[in-house]
Amino acid sequence: MNSTVAVDGHALREVPFPAEYSAGARNAATTCLRIQPEEKVTLITDRSCIAVAASIAHELDKIGCTWNGFVLEEVALRPLDGMPKIILEDMESSQVSIFAVEVQQNELRSRMEMTDVVNRRRMRHAHMVNISGEIMVQGMRADFTLVDKLSQAVLDKVRKATYVRATTDAGTDIHAELSPDYRWFKTSGIISPEKWGNLPGGECFTAPGEVNGVFVVDGVVGDFLCARYGILRETPLTINIEANRITKVSSANKDLERDFWAYTHTDANSDRVGEFAIGTNIGVERVIGNILQDEKFPGVHIAFGDPYGAHTGAPWKSSTHIDVVGLGFNIWLGDADGEEQIMRDGEFLIEVE
Repeated sequence: MNSTVAVDGHALREVPFPAEYSAGARNAATTCLRIQPEEKVTLITDRSCIAVAASIAHELDKIGCTWNGFVLEEVALRPLDGMPKIILEDMESSQVSIFAVEVQQNELRSRMEMTDVVNRRRMRHAHMVNISGEIMVQGMRADFTLVDKLSQAVLDKVRKATYVRATTDAGTDIHAELSPDYRWFKTSGIISPEKWGNLPGGECFTAPGEVNGVFVVDGVVGDFLCARYGILRETPLTINIEANRITKVSSANKDLERDFWAYTHTDANSDRVGEFAIGTNIGVERVIGNILQDEKFPGVHIAFGDPYGAHTGAPWKSSTHIDVVGLGFNIWLGDADGEEQIMRDGEFLIEVE
């Protein structure tokens, strides 16, 4: 019953992959998605990530579930102007979907079409955007049971807080007011029908009420700019934020400065802080220049643009969403009774069993 869309005349299950991918692929299929033999899976990939997808396909065969695989270049032109109809139709009869693709510029709308189906049908969905072999042998090998316990402990604390304050030695100093109208979520790698998640997982996020201050990006920026500019430790991007909006950006790398400013001024809300998040994947030891894993690095990341309103409850939208990651955070949670520090110099002060 299993099938694939061929790539260059070969079935997806016939594509070779490094043996060291297997542990991460098994984590994805069994620990994170908990795929059962009686379920159906839609597996979406492209030529860039096909070895990763092949390793996951191997695990699906071991489980014995029905699955259909799609290689984007075989069914549509890139960059996508929309998610191919054949894929969306296949998802309508699946309980689980996996998206292991290296994204291209201006493809966000196609991904939103896919996640609209996921949200409507309450599918368990693994979003593995720009997954790489390096991630398969690092972040995807994390103990996601432990990451989930830490994420839950963080979630319990942030849901009681009215603000978050965060600083770094590089110059970040931000204050995020939290709105009781906006929900917090964890995407710890254990994926449920309530919220699809990125893999590797490990973060707690919300749409903030209002953010003010300075955020110094000495980690990475997201979307296609991540591959273009990599790790920014030597040429950080400084972002000034007032009343949730970008007022100024500066970097010694003027191309980065110009590209980031253009991206965050695509539409009326592209420069608005749509996400405030705390990375919780303690299996990730360093940034590697790939936003999929780097945003899970322990610390704070924020995103400008769409606030994932279907989950957070934020009522506004944007056609863009770009994450920014800093390093070495100190984090305090505050309420009417005072503050609690939960991270010092990038290390969590929360103990979990």
